[in-house]
Amino acid sequence: MTTAPALRTYRVHPAWWVAAVTFLALVGAAAFRSVPGVLIDPLHEEFGWSLSTISAAVAVNLALYGLTAPFAAALMERFGIRRVVVSALLVTALGSGLTVFMTASWQLMLCWGVLVGLGTGSMAMSLVATVTGRWFVARRGLVSGVLTAAGATGQLVFLPVVALVDARWGWRPAALGTAAAALAVTPFVAWLLRDRPRDLGVAPYGGTAADDVDPVRGNPGRTALRGLSEAVRTRAFWLLAGGFMICGASTNGLVQPHFIPAAHDHGMPVTTAAGLLALVGVFDVVGTVFSGWLTDRVDPRLLLLTYYALRGMSLVLLPQLFGTDVQASMLAFIVFYGLDWVATVPPTLALCRQYFGARAPVVFGWVFASHQVGAALAALGAGVIREATGSYDAAWYGAAALCVLAAALSVSVRRRPADPDTALPVTPVPAAAMEAHG
Repeated sequence: MTTAPALRTYRVHPAWWVAAVTFLALVGAAAFRSVPGVLIDPLHEEFGWSLSTISAAVAVNLALYGLTAPFAAALMERFGIRRVVVSALLVTALGSGLTVFMTASWQLMLCWGVLVGLGTGSMAMSLVATVTGRWFVARRGLVSGVLTAAGATGQLVFLPVVALVDARWGWRPAALGTAAAALAVTPFVAWLLRDRPRDLGVAPYGGTAADDVDPVRGNPGRTALRGLSEAVRTRAFWLLAGGFMICGASTNGLVQPHFIPAAHDHGMPVTTAAGLLALVGVFDVVGTVFSGWLTDRVDPRLLLLTYYALRGMSLVLLPQLFGTDVQASMLAFIVFYGLDWVATVPPTLALCRQYFGARAPVVFGWVFASHQVGAALAALGAGVIREATGSYDAAWYGAAALCVLAAALSVSVRRRPADPDTALPVTPVPAAAMEAHG
């Protein structure tokens, strides 16, 4: 590969424009992911569907959101980032828009579960891994933190908007509004998102032309499955996947869809509870970006140990904090939990890069799939627990115990692959970049 493309200069490196439009796409796709937590009660009241049935649809959505990720990463390798993201936004908007015509629970499964799950899953953490891996050598941790915050925060910031629209005009306008949000960002993605630095005649930010590796031209499904078959032979994959499964269970699966119904059980208005989750999103921006900055400087295993342990402590206290109004103790939980919401993503992604090199986006897609499987199980399990016991308390305490296990799994990951025969090749970060930006 020649170095000529790296000689072209821009006032602002194109990598930052790619990161910006990726951020916008993640926020737009996240709009619908804020809907289930607000609309569980309205759907229950209008159609008479049980909480278990609605939670099952949420579980299908969460599972497909994760299981799609490794295949989406392979599709991006084969067909390019822009085509995959534009298609995913259109599918997400379709699934959200069709919900207004629902009359049966299977249609909820199809729209909420399958279409939106597939669409948003194609823009999940695999997109973050692909963009940061292709476009950045320096500042990868920071950029991965910012992009991760886009998805998680977008979900939570839309909550009060969805709750307000639902309260004034009903759940159907709320669903249509989220479909419009996904459609609104599609033209920007088609215009500004580029697949590789070489397309614009530059090298990745902080790297050289040699860091812009050739795309994989094989069958996307085979590429995704090959990445899994090789990753499962390593101890690091199982430790990372196990910890991330618990991460999903204790955030997207439990808190996101069930915090509002749990608060409502204690007499708190839905709009107030939605506002609290939106506040989680505000502090999530700070926590995740700071986590990305730390990941460039601190052992990622120690960061994960700290994040999971602190999350478990906060969930143990949560059942005692619910009430009819917002107390200082609940606000303290919201701030603390928000800082920790998805702070686990940058260090987990960094460990995937360390162990799996150029295949990290696909492997991280499978690790993220475990995150969403955990989220799906928790979403369904919490709904069943609420119906069986009349309270969410057992779900909060169970998630807290699992966070302790996740902390132990994370710190058990070795710093470097010990056996080259059982680990995937590692693509090292250039020494110059580490010295300049580490």
